[in-house]
Amino acid sequence: MKGHRSKMKQKRISAGVLALFGLLAVAATSASARQSVGGPDLSPYGILNNSVANLHASGGVIWAGPFLSNSADGGASWYVPDSDSLFGTVNRLFSIDVEGDVIVAGLGRADRSGGESIQTASGFLVSIDGGQSFQYRFPQLDGPEADTQEYGVSILPALPVIVPQQSPPFDVDYDAATEVLYVAGWASGLRRSLDYGRNWERVVLPPDNLDAISPDQPYSFSLEPQRGSNGSLNHMGFSVLVASDGTVWAGTAGGLNKSTDGGVGWQKFKADGTSSSLTGDWIISIEEQEMGSGSVIWTATWNTGESGGGTGQFGVSFTSNGGQSFEQTLLGERIYDFAFDGNRVYAAGDGGLFMTDDGGRTWNSVNQFRDRTQPSRLVRQGSEVFSVEVDDGILWVGTSDGLLRSDDEAASWTLFRVDVPLHPDEPSSLAPDVDAFAYPNPFSPGEDRYVRIKYETGSMQNIEIRIFDFGMNTVRTLRESGVDGVAESLWDGTDSRGMQVANGAYFYEIRAGSDRFRGKILVIE
Repeated sequence: MKGHRSKMKQKRISAGVLALFGLLAVAATSASARQSVGGPDLSPYGILNNSVANLHASGGVIWAGPFLSNSADGGASWYVPDSDSLFGTVNRLFSIDVEGDVIVAGLGRADRSGGESIQTASGFLVSIDGGQSFQYRFPQLDGPEADTQEYGVSILPALPVIVPQQSPPFDVDYDAATEVLYVAGWASGLRRSLDYGRNWERVVLPPDNLDAISPDQPYSFSLEPQRGSNGSLNHMGFSVLVASDGTVWAGTAGGLNKSTDGGVGWQKFKADGTSSSLTGDWIISIEEQEMGSGSVIWTATWNTGESGGGTGQFGVSFTSNGGQSFEQTLLGERIYDFAFDGNRVYAAGDGGLFMTDDGGRTWNSVNQFRDRTQPSRLVRQGSEVFSVEVDDGILWVGTSDGLLRSDDEAASWTLFRVDVPLHPDEPSSLAPDVDAFAYPNPFSPGEDRYVRIKYETGSMQNIEIRIFDFGMNTVRTLRESGVDGVAESLWDGTDSRGMQVANGAYFYEIRAGSDRFRGKILVIE
């Protein structure tokens, strides 16, 4: 099964990196403290980030973004590859695919150098030995001279994409049968590599005004992403899948594209307002459900009105006949990812985790998740479900507030979160011996929604947490009843009137009986 990813949410996760007391960020551990699959990089803090936008599970190994955390024992222990250009940097995992011993991770970051956050390509990490070692590859960009593109009998004008901004690797797919690696990279469109990402070549898709292209026909359209009145939404790559029969499916901001000849000739499908077409033209995700009698191609289809004046609505579109017709379901839902367990289909979205056993006719949903052994540990209400995977009957779900595992088809859950101890056996500047800390810190209410304040009581206590501004004026008081042992309290960045607090430094005091714990939170919106 192809690796999963969450695209539109990448810009939200950067502030969810671990942080401890004050401004102390725990974004990395020392090389001697980590262990990966086949290597010496054990993660002492679990998954390292509570926002899990990318998942891939196969062969008993689960890989989780944004730092390539992986576990081969069902989450009992977590490892981080000693890989270049990801861990301990501003880079994050934007996409992942695992096919046997080949692992391809697409890297991106948020570039804020111009004052606006722009999703940016950072390259790739490629392993051909099952994750024991990784090699870095540069982003899929052009040289300034690449202003034409040969396509069959035509020489097309093309816009060289020479900067990494707006070309993050939103999706990757490695086809083990042909050893071709594809990347859907937004402004850089759809590209492929024949040498594990060392070199990239453009894949020509139909422009917005054509429903199909063939290399034996002459064309004069320009190969370029939409910029104002120029270019095409269909040249802005967002998702890619090589199906089990070799068919290549490419999703863009302008439609769903299909190729049966290895990515040369293409047919394009768009929303036309009927119930037998796509719900929308922005193809967020493409996944294949392999069935005994054939395959079903599932797509998360969004309204492109937000990005280019398109039509349609949010929902899911799927086809069991290669695109001759589509069925629509989950209308109005923003879906990011799919996973399959026989006839069962799981869909991850803003509204929670959706499940169907009858081909999308009816759905059940779950939007409240509690740890089955510690009911007080739960995913905060309203958290998005970004990603979903199934491996050997085990269901994995990535949310904006933790990673979930279910062994009983979503009936109960085990919740994994960043687990930094208050009193580590070997304190360090990255993990000091403290009585309390807050994370993420700095805290962005808009991106993170909540900051978690972690503390420990020695016996059953009622807890009061006062939050003060820089002038030591009380802005909010939080209360918890019957707390015993290690606990976390959440603050949403609002004052006692429900108003968002201003940017700046805030202090908190935890009162547990006669004990007092104090710390600092930096709010940056």
